Amino acid sequence: MYRFLLSRQWVILTLVALALIPVMIELGFWQFHRHERRVAQNTLIADNLKAAPVPVEELTSPGHVVPRADYWRQVTATGTFDTAHEVVVRRRTSSDDRVGAHVLTPLVLEDGRTVLVNRGWVPGAANQRDYPEVPPAPRGRVTVTGRLKADETTGASGIKDLKGLPDRQVMLISSRQQAELIGREVLGGYVEQTEPAAAGGSPEQIPEPDHDSIGAHMAYAVQWWLFAAGVPVGWLVLVRREKRDRETGTAGTAEDAENGGDGGPEDAEAGDGVPQEGGDAIQTTSPR
Repeated sequence: MYRFLLSRQWVILTLVALALIPVMIELGFWQFHRHERRVAQNTLIADNLKAAPVPVEELTSPGHVVPRADYWRQVTATGTFDTAHEVVVRRRTSSDDRVGAHVLTPLVLEDGRTVLVNRGWVPGAANQRDYPEVPPAPRGRVTVTGRLKADETTGASGIKDLKGLPDRQVMLISSRQQAELIGREVLGGYVEQTEPAAAGGSPEQIPEPDHDSIGAHMAYAVQWWLFAAGVPVGWLVLVRREKRDRETGTAGTAEDAENGGDGGPEDAEAGDGVPQEGGDAIQTTSPR
């Protein structure tokens, strides 16, 4: 009854179905783990944003790699802005997706070391090789509050560190690169400034990261698992349909074989020339 399952077509179909099931299950777990990471990140962001600010020197030092546990920690830094070594970070977008640049200004701390401060976003110049118009940083001693971030890398951000850029323009925020340019010790990572607010609203300060949305990863995971469950169900439906079609075809062939002589052409030929009643009988009588 099920010998058709040994046919080449059905063997291939079965193997494909068996291969799809674990692949779909794995894709579901991949989306589930992404959901878990998103939830964990949202929790980390929320906790670090609520934590009381601490001096930046307590969390980082020259050459230090900021760990993920310290991302978005509220920190303070007191010193004097070094506008002579200020640079802009190209191809950055504002909160409403306008393309411009971030203003990166070194802040010389009271102990002589330096921390990089991302003062915010400004519109780009009409010519990409020109330095954009940047409002001056506050003069004198200032205390900055902001969020601690790790140095940017191409691997983490996907941004290529292009060479040959115009003077005082960079692609990535790197304390190591800036330490070489400044010639002074620079603390690892950088600070996204949140206070004090810039005069006139420029540079436009970077909004805090989204930590409410969890995305659709969990829904995608459930979809993949439903697809995996649907593969064997679909396979069984196809098998039952094939079996029914074959049974219907066999039954029809047997019925035709039993009734093959009834009303066939041979019977019609056998009646040719036989006298019929009425006019046909007169036509078959030879005239005298």
